[in-house]
Amino acid sequence: MTFSSATTDGSLFVGHTVALIPGPRAQALKPWMDSTEIAKGLDAYPCKLPYGFFFPVSASSSTAGVVNEGLDVSSTGLVGKNDLLIVGPGVLGRLVAEQWQKEKPGCQIFGQTMTKDHHDELIKIGINPILREVKPTHQFPYVIFCAPPYRTADYPEDVRMAASNWNGEGTFLFTSSSAPYDRNDNGPCDEDSPVVPIGRNPRTDVLLKAEKIVLEIGGCVLRLAGLYISLIDKGPHVYWLEKGTVEARPDHVLNLIHYEDAASLSVAILKKKLHGHIFLGCDNHPLSRQEIMDLVKRSGKFSKKFESFTGTDDPLGKRLNNSKTRVEIEWEPKYPSFAQFLGLPE
Repeated sequence: MTFSSATTDGSLFVGHTVALIPGPRAQALKPWMDSTEIAKGLDAYPCKLPYGFFFPVSASSSTAGVVNEGLDVSSTGLVGKNDLLIVGPGVLGRLVAEQWQKEKPGCQIFGQTMTKDHHDELIKIGINPILREVKPTHQFPYVIFCAPPYRTADYPEDVRMAASNWNGEGTFLFTSSSAPYDRNDNGPCDEDSPVVPIGRNPRTDVLLKAEKIVLEIGGCVLRLAGLYISLIDKGPHVYWLEKGTVEARPDHVLNLIHYEDAASLSVAILKKKLHGHIFLGCDNHPLSRQEIMDLVKRSGKFSKKFESFTGTDDPLGKRLNNSKTRVEIEWEPKYPSFAQFLGLPE
């Protein structure tokens, strides 16, 4: 996946594609993303599906990867109490799947996709690939919706259809973006801060309408800050290094969270079996664009040279704080700041 660009609030787009069932866990993450400027931290995924159910397949089976309409979700015809459906499995979805497998040994994890393009890849890492058009036969206790909004004509309706695959017993979690928070002066912002009114911005409208559906059915929303994953792949710093000179103001404040931390927070929320809550995912160390690139330079880990930001009048950002989420979910990030990720002192 190629890294996606930051939104005006510093959120990036996370996509997701994958799932795991009992069996060998993925040893290497092979992400794939599409650039997008839609306010959602989701990477591209071969999914966007109304939502059907499929049977677990064996990697040795000649029919592996083939999903037939009307088949049960499990080999026994029953859904396990810890089984998880990942709608739109990508980088984040794979990490969620891997962590869920550790937390819930013996569970089955399914990844719902729009096409079969990545089914062989999913099967190799122990995933049950599911096609969107297959009719559901059972509901799942745990569902996480990670699909981005830019590949569908009616994103809120996709979320509604995904919710029909949830049996209400565990958690339905929708990974959204921090973009809807109505702040563009680099000021403070938390879980309870006001959001952009419906009608002002088509991009945030899509997310807020999807969130409303989730909350109405008793699901939870996780608004994610900008995602990054490595020194060379996925993150605003990678994009800016590639560009060299960026027409954006240097003092715009962004908020970050590592993919692994976004996944661990998602899993922690799923485990709580909560309903109707809005959570925020960030590292609580907001940085301006210039501060991010200064850290990149200080780290000495990048061969490319960044020149400068040249913007002067584009919007500012916000300073996210998710202390409320951390207390309620009993969660802390593995990477407390971008500086620590780079191996630098604060």
